[in-house]
Amino acid sequence: MPKGPTIVYVSREIERTLGKAPAADYRIVTNRTSYGESVKEQYPDFVTLIDLPDGMPAGKLLGTTDLLNHQATKDLIANISPTPQILVFKNTSRVETAALANGWTLLNPKAALSEEVENKMTQVAWLGELGKKYLPANEIKLCKDLKWNGQTRIVQWAHGHTGGGTMLINSEGDLKAIQEKFPNRMARSTEYILGPSFTVSAVVADGKVFVGNPSYQITGIPPFTDNPLTTIGNDWSVSFDLLSHAELGEAEAMAGEIGRKLNASGWKGLFGIDLIYDTTRGRIFLIEINARQPASVTLESVFQQKNRDLGVAGLTIFEAHLKALKGEPADQPLIPINDGAQIVQRVTLFTKRASAAVSMALIAQGYTVVSYENTEPNADLMRIQSDKGIMERHAKFNKRGKEIEETLSLNN
Repeated sequence: MPKGPTIVYVSREIERTLGKAPAADYRIVTNRTSYGESVKEQYPDFVTLIDLPDGMPAGKLLGTTDLLNHQATKDLIANISPTPQILVFKNTSRVETAALANGWTLLNPKAALSEEVENKMTQVAWLGELGKKYLPANEIKLCKDLKWNGQTRIVQWAHGHTGGGTMLINSEGDLKAIQEKFPNRMARSTEYILGPSFTVSAVVADGKVFVGNPSYQITGIPPFTDNPLTTIGNDWSVSFDLLSHAELGEAEAMAGEIGRKLNASGWKGLFGIDLIYDTTRGRIFLIEINARQPASVTLESVFQQKNRDLGVAGLTIFEAHLKALKGEPADQPLIPINDGAQIVQRVTLFTKRASAAVSMALIAQGYTVVSYENTEPNADLMRIQSDKGIMERHAKFNKRGKEIEETLSLNN
């Protein structure tokens, strides 16, 4: 029998939930997809797949709130005793309303805090002195009031995801184009920094901050995406070549300071920061805070579990997340990793669907492949995972990365 209440993780995409294997004390509710069906075959009693309603367009999935309000979810939760606790990928006011209406306990931190920290406008004020310490030079104004100063800039709206809502401004014409379209939208304009970017996931647990393993962000490489600012993957091996020991320490210290500020604001569980190394000035800047479970956490936890199987002691970052949310003490360090990668083929102008033949070819080459039925531009089509790194250096694939790239060219 499970100890304490069962957790039911309700998520639009099943991949986000798999930092821990489904079990009697950890159940999953998600959309019915081909990948979801393969997971359910392994864990038939602990995965609930919800069919899309009739008439829903191909490639569309039910959102988290729709899944929470679905009768199948309500029936599942009603039949688990004691009443389970609910976990979602990212909390929102709609999710909170649905949980409250059904009398369920939601484990995630408050949606209002997540919004304050993630919103590009309120984030600067929330950071306060830490913003002055870590953020690149920036200004927040109505879009129509931004001025072209002859230097490349990044302009962002309040919200974005994996590069969406982020624009590279290379000329006065670029700026005028968005000003004409969105003159009265608030924007954050930030100096453009040239260099590699990284993700660091961390957990606020038991009054402490547990900092995960830094991964290099693979960004904007065609044919994986049409958007030069879109994150398309993570590599946990090349980070140690691109950053010195001292710089890795600076990244860990930054995550720790932000985590302690989150803790003081009432946060618990996972968050992530995106960093960029300024090759001109030789220093690290903060470019993003994700007040939620970072997307790379699932695979980081899988790699940590593999290291534990080899005798390395400690917690996976997802296990630390669950302990934090349940209020349990996290009394072991996180398991270190220094290898492995994933890269995502997104929907592009020339790649509209995932090819079964390409997927089979990649699997035969030793990679793990998850395919999606998404149709929206820049949405995930195929997630390719490797136990070894795929990057040789910043923006350059090694032999494995080139093999993936060449195999995917068959899909275009």
